[in-house]
Amino acid sequence: MDTPHDLLRPDRPRREWPIAAGLLLLALVPSIAGAFRIGEIASGATETAANARFMQMPLPVLLHITGALVYSTVGAFQFLPRLRRRRNGWHRSAGRYLLVPAGLVVAGTGLWMTAFYDTPAIDDRAVAFSRYVIGAAMLACILLGVAAVRRRDHFAHGSWMMRAYALAMGAGTQVLTSGPPLLLFGEPSELARLLQMDAGWIINALVAELIIARRRAASRRPATMAA
Repeated sequence: MDTPHDLLRPDRPRREWPIAAGLLLLALVPSIAGAFRIGEIASGATETAANARFMQMPLPVLLHITGALVYSTVGAFQFLPRLRRRRNGWHRSAGRYLLVPAGLVVAGTGLWMTAFYDTPAIDDRAVAFSRYVIGAAMLACILLGVAAVRRRDHFAHGSWMMRAYALAMGAGTQVLTSGPPLLLFGEPSELARLLQMDAGWIINALVAELIIARRRAASRRPATMAA
């Protein structure tokens, strides 16, 4: 059984690397879909009802997809304690020059596309509201994370950045919450679409809060035992 000191030890690669692998796997399907969309735009594919908004205004979706690829891939390695401790310079540089800009681009373009793209009717009302909430929450988490690291509150910094990453990875979880019902029952109703989309974000947010709570408890336990 792990002791509190075991939980805080930096030399646990066997337990850490599956985390990165799982996060990359979660991002795989959205990444493939994004790459397909980029190829469609680059090749000048025939405009259809499904892709018209992307073909007519490609810049926002291209920025969104590129930012998401960077954010999901690089971000998967930012939460590995061993790598973070041994490569702290890389952790700070990747966060400052890649993850924060990419995260802001993802959230900002997501909000822009929700506001200005001519989306399908099923996404126009309740789902659009959820996207506004998630985009704004992601932006707030990133900015709070930046403010925390500037005042050297590293636990708060990691917590806010984990929350932002969890929200951004909602697209991966939504493949799992939307895909099986689509195969079993066909196209969803507006309510079902809302529940499937929100479930992806809520699941990720709850997992992030669970991890944050466990880290907080683990960081306090040695001091409590010593007292």
